[in-house]
Amino acid sequence: MEFWTNKFPEMGRTELRDLKKGIDAGFREFSRAFGEDLEQVFHPLLMFLVWLEKMLLATPWPIIIIVMSALAWLGARSLWIVLGVIASFLAIGYFGMWKDTMSTLAIISVATIVCITLGIPLGILMARSERLQAVITPVLDVMQTIPAFVYLIPVVMLLGIGKVPGLISVCIYAIPPIVRLTNLGIRLVDKEALEAADAFGASYRQKLFGVQIPLALPNIFAGVNQTIMMALSMVVIASMIGVAGLGVPVLRAISNQYLALGMMNGLAIVALAIIFDRVSQSYGKRLQRHRQGINHD
Repeated sequence: MEFWTNKFPEMGRTELRDLKKGIDAGFREFSRAFGEDLEQVFHPLLMFLVWLEKMLLATPWPIIIIVMSALAWLGARSLWIVLGVIASFLAIGYFGMWKDTMSTLAIISVATIVCITLGIPLGILMARSERLQAVITPVLDVMQTIPAFVYLIPVVMLLGIGKVPGLISVCIYAIPPIVRLTNLGIRLVDKEALEAADAFGASYRQKLFGVQIPLALPNIFAGVNQTIMMALSMVVIASMIGVAGLGVPVLRAISNQYLALGMMNGLAIVALAIIFDRVSQSYGKRLQRHRQGINHD
C-alpha cells in the first residue's frame, strides 16, 4: 500500500480523478446530444426485429417445425439431424418454452444477418489490404476479449434499455469470427486459380465473385457457425438489458434459485446451439468436399 502511495502522489491521483470525471461528463453530453439521433438510425433494425419476432410467435408450431426441419435437411442432408430438430422443438413446446425460444430465434437470426452483412465485406477488404488488416485485427481482438458487461455500459447509456442495445451487444461480441475467417478464406485461395483468372482477363470483381468467394465458402461458413454460437452465448447477458428470450427465465432462475427453471431453459439454449452447429458444420463440410472435387478435377 505504501508503494502505491509513494508511486502516485496526491497530485497524480487528483489528475487521474479529474480525467475520469472529464470522460464521464463528455460521454454524458454526447449521449444527450446524439442519443435520439442514434435511436433513429437503429429504428429500422428494431422494426425488423419486432416484425420477425411477432411473425414467429404468430406462426402455428407445426409450420415452424416443418420449416426448421426443411432448413436442417437442406443444410445437413442428415435424417438424424432432422429428427433431432423435430424432437428438440417438440420438447421445447411441451415444457412451455416456445414463446421464449421464438424470441431467441428472432434476435439470433437478426444478429446473424447483421454480422454477415457487415462482416463478410469487412473481411474481403482486410484480405485486399495489409494496412487495413493491421488496423482492424487489434480491434477484433479487443471485441473478443473485453468482458461483455464492459461494453454494455456505453451501449445502454446511449440507447437505454431495450431490444436494440441488446442486439448491438450481441453483434459486437459475435462479429469477429466471420470477419477473421472471411479474411483467412480469401487469403487461402490458391494462387494458381487467381493466375488462371488473370490469364483469362478477369477483372477484380469477376475474380472476387467467380473465384475467391466460391473457394473461400467453407471458411466463410465456419465463420458463420462461430458467429451463431457466440450470439447464442450472449442470450443470457442480453436479457439483463431488456431482450426477451430464453435468457430471461435463466436470469430469473438465478435471482430466485429456481433450479428446474434455469436448467430447462439452459438446455433449450444448448439444443438450439447444437442444431445450428450441426447444420452449419455439415453444410460447410459439403462445401469443402465439393471444393476438393473441383480442385481434383
